[in-house]
Amino acid sequence: MDTPTFLAHLQTHDTPLTLPRGGALRWDDADLHRAVHARDAEEYALLGLAPGARPWQRARVLLQILAASQAGLDERARAVPARAVPARAVPARVVRVLTLGLPPAHVITVLLALRRLRANHKHTTRAVLRFVLEHPHADALIAARRPALLDCFEHALGTTTARGCARRIDAGDTASDYLRRRLLRFLTAPTAAASARVRALYTPDPANNPAHDPAAPAAVPASVDGHATTVLDRPVLPVDTPRPHPPTVTVTDRGDIAATLVHLYRDGPTEDLYVALCRHVGAAAAAFPRFEGTLALVLDASASMRGHGDREWAPLSQAAALRMVLSQVCARLEVIEVGGDERAPRGATDLATGVLDALGTDPDLVAVVSDGYENLFPGDLARVVAALPRAGVTTPVVFCHVMFTGGDDLRLRRPAPSLPQRGFWHQDDFAELLPWMFAHCPAGAPWLRAALHARLDALDRQADDLTPGLAA
Repeated sequence: MDTPTFLAHLQTHDTPLTLPRGGALRWDDADLHRAVHARDAEEYALLGLAPGARPWQRARVLLQILAASQAGLDERARAVPARAVPARAVPARVVRVLTLGLPPAHVITVLLALRRLRANHKHTTRAVLRFVLEHPHADALIAARRPALLDCFEHALGTTTARGCARRIDAGDTASDYLRRRLLRFLTAPTAAASARVRALYTPDPANNPAHDPAAPAAVPASVDGHATTVLDRPVLPVDTPRPHPPTVTVTDRGDIAATLVHLYRDGPTEDLYVALCRHVGAAAAAFPRFEGTLALVLDASASMRGHGDREWAPLSQAAALRMVLSQVCARLEVIEVGGDERAPRGATDLATGVLDALGTDPDLVAVVSDGYENLFPGDLARVVAALPRAGVTTPVVFCHVMFTGGDDLRLRRPAPSLPQRGFWHQDDFAELLPWMFAHCPAGAPWLRAALHARLDALDRQADDLTPGLAA
């Protein structure tokens, strides 16, 4: 499976992993994950952090990384001279982020699945023990799921070794050679709390559990978006920034860039608005690495993109916001407007001619940005797209739907159903849209890897703040 298709799978397929009692692990896309991991273990791990990936898909990525052997991984990496870190370092950092960024209940399911699969590599042991004994909410998790975490602990070390360590800790041993070789070497920073948690795992009655705090978050339901949750449901590290969903979407709550553009289009240019626009575009573009290839952007500026009534200027302002961000991200951006232009949208939509003109600029990728209303020659874009491979054209073409809300009905707005398509209605959608776009062309592979590495670095720093003294 190619990268954009797998990326779309991560962002849409959210079927849970299940462990039926006495049965096999139910993992409906296991072959797909194994194949992508076998192709490139580092890229696979990074894709698990892609913006918008579903929690159960990230749980699958965590499971696959921990279940797979890392034998020979660094040796394969030596064929890439530019690699600055060992190949095993990236999956290890991703594992750390995911064990903090997923709901603990998901992580516990993954750890129990590893036990069911009898997977017990050194990196698996390390990840299990650090989750059980060093998670910021470890005491509350042990109180809530002690039998499950005890099973995970004994699987990681082996039952005999785990119980031997527990007996020594219960007798007051804290740093003997036995403990160092069999338990402590797997932990980031062995502490008295870790020893107390080992004792807690073997204390059946929570009332006699010295590590259990009755006031811990596990015992106190919290409210998230109006739903009661417990510590098992709440990640301690927000991998994706929660996005507000206003009950009523207006033309000015679709991101700062589009809101500023609406004021410019409606009220006329002012110096303050231009200053604000430059600031907003610069801040949005700074979140992305530089794309060193050529992107040809077919920008629909027909009459329908102006909108009407309360939605006037909403579609075009969102398309223009994307164009402005891409102008700072791309080394070379070719813009082909169809219909009118950004300040004066007019006429019918001739996307097919726009695509042909875009291909004439010799780009690495063509992106069509439109509301999807093709009204000059309906079906023309689909016919042109179908003819391109027969004409020897291999340049990828993608379709970016401009929407007013995330719930727009696009069934009558797909002028070329065979094209890869993705919708966007808010500036925050750029975080998912740009990786999806650039993943379609070979020149986008370095960009995607750089973007995901930067995301991993940022999440790693947040994890350091959550677990001071336990940095990887």
